[in-house]
Amino acid sequence: MTTQPPNTRVTRIIARLNIGGPAIQAVTLTSELERFGYATRLIRGVEDPAEGSMDYLAERYGVHPTLIPELRRNPGPDDLVALARIVRLLRHDRPAVVHTHAAKGGTLGRLATLIAFPRRRHRPVVIHTYHGHSLSGYFSGHTAAVYRLVERLLAPATDVLLAVSGEVRDDLVRLKVAGAGSFRVMELGFELEPFSADHNRAARRRALRQRWGVGDEETVVTLIARLVPIKRVDRFLAVARHVAGNDRVRFVIVGDGELAAELKSSPDAVWLADRLIWTGFMREIADVCYASDVVMLTSDNEGTPVSLIEAQAAAVPVVATDVGGVRSVVADGEGGFLGAAGSDEQLAAALQRLLGDPSLRTRMGLAGRAQVTTRFTLARLVADHAALYEELLARRRAARQAR
Repeated sequence: MTTQPPNTRVTRIIARLNIGGPAIQAVTLTSELERFGYATRLIRGVEDPAEGSMDYLAERYGVHPTLIPELRRNPGPDDLVALARIVRLLRHDRPAVVHTHAAKGGTLGRLATLIAFPRRRHRPVVIHTYHGHSLSGYFSGHTAAVYRLVERLLAPATDVLLAVSGEVRDDLVRLKVAGAGSFRVMELGFELEPFSADHNRAARRRALRQRWGVGDEETVVTLIARLVPIKRVDRFLAVARHVAGNDRVRFVIVGDGELAAELKSSPDAVWLADRLIWTGFMREIADVCYASDVVMLTSDNEGTPVSLIEAQAAAVPVVATDVGGVRSVVADGEGGFLGAAGSDEQLAAALQRLLGDPSLRTRMGLAGRAQVTTRFTLARLVADHAALYEELLARRRAARQAR
């Protein structure tokens, strides 16, 4: 294992540790890169109340983030205060690497680096990871155009732009954020053993289903997602209503968010009544997967969908919309089925096929597990990042010596 000199400083910046893949990656990389010689300060902001928090994961990994209270999801005057605070931290630490994650952290983190180190030869290596993007499908045309312009202006100040899938990279190239040569694809990686080990699986499945009031003879279809517009939970409810003629099927939604009240009072949710279970956020996602027979995701866009990786690691087949980076995670017809985002009927037909064939669910579950547990590992993710940092730092040293 090649390492940097001990305590090579890294500043990692993310707007918030809300529930999801970016927070998981920021925390695990902060911890696991220590053994490669990198000492990381993780800068984070504050989550909205309905987003949930992954502080528990940071505690589990022994990571103690630096909190900037003014760093929040939505733009506002506090951004200037957050920017100034990040600049001060960068000037104090003088890191060798600044690595930003997701849109808000990427914007303020890279701007702060330019301000703190105006001379390029004194600037640290700068890396930004796109865990997806919000440049289309989230905002109005004018707002999205402004955000695209910001990304285009910041790209030249970034040594490497990382995309979590080829699909995300291709989207960003199409949106003219930067040319393909500015990007590298680095797939996500997770600690998947809690999902794949099947430790006490039957007992854990039974216990959680009892908490939900689900009988042993019933099948469970689960959506694990934030209740926000891009996740299209309304589509999940429509598909559920399509297949609800099978009275032995229950539907579970794990998550919370800004649309919770609206979704719970929607006609489809009201019609499904006690066939539908709302759990809010849950930490025991391995147990959720074990208790489920199919996991769905019905988003309009995705970077790399963590819930589908974890479900397949738990040998649970999936049904999802064929959008963004979903196809990089799910082999259609192997670990599950993909359907068009505009066709509730296609998604419902795929779900009906799985619900009606337990042996198919078993075969697809095992096929999905074989795929994701060899590709999306935490060890691979950490080693890939260590190699990238080492490469870029060596290149920077060589450039400085050549002057």
